[in-house]
Order: sequence, then C-alpha cells, then structure tokens
Amino acid sequence: MIIINSEGCKGCGLCVSVCKKEALALGKSMNKKGYYYVSADQSKCVGCGMCYRMCPDCCIELRD
Repeated sequence: MIIINSEGCKGCGLCVSVCKKEALALGKSMNKKGYYYVSADQSKCVGCGMCYRMCPDCCIELRD
C-alpha cells in the first residue's frame, strides 16, 4: 500500500516517472501550498519501492 503525504508533495513527478506499473499519477487536487500532488492506484502497486526511494521530500510510505 502506498501512503502519500499530500501536504508535503510538491508534484515534481519523479515518483511517477519511475513507476513501471503506472500506479502513480499527478492528481487533480491541489494541496495548501498550491501544488498538484500525486495520487496512487493501490490496485496497480506491487510494492517495489522505487517511488519511495525517488521522492526527494520523503512524502511516500509503503505499508503491507
């Protein structure tokens, strides 16, 4: 399961670019800082952790 800290996400898209299963996408909702944050499709996630490692702001958490 992917947990995204929507308020910390700045929508850089680095996590989206490394997700081979296309489980992540830039969302249509904006956070309080004015950034469109990433949304996750839990059904596509395989828990590889690439998004977690790529996020420069540590806004992604993986859980079983």
